[in-house]
Amino acid sequence: MSVARHWRETPGRYNLVGTKCGNCGRIYFPRRSICPECRRASFGKMEQYMLKDHGTVFTYSVVHEASADNNNLKPYAIAMIRMDDGVLVTGQLVDVDLDKVEIGMPVRAVLRKLGDESHIATINYGYKFVPKDK
Repeated sequence: MSVARHWRETPGRYNLVGTKCGNCGRIYFPRRSICPECRRASFGKMEQYMLKDHGTVFTYSVVHEASADNNNLKPYAIAMIRMDDGVLVTGQLVDVDLDKVEIGMPVRAVLRKLGDESHIATINYGYKFVPKDK
């Protein structure tokens, strides 16, 4: 499979696509083929579900030391975001003063460059989070 096709077929990276159990209604991200709560009762009942793009910071950490790939980003904030659907999603906080990040801060998901693989001329995109007012 080509690299471009691989990325196009990974909807969770671009659109925060998860699944919803048709049996109990629980929402999961990333996608699951069965519900851990309903187990066998969920076979064939897991539906694609587009997560809302807004949430609040549940917890966060500021990274001061990073791998060589992320060296030019530091310091940066990584957070667990409680989406408006109730699902926890991990992602980087961008376009925010690190001193102003706080638990409960409203944020929204945006599509941003994650990095590139220059040896195969590929730019990788995915979701990050910005303050809701930006």
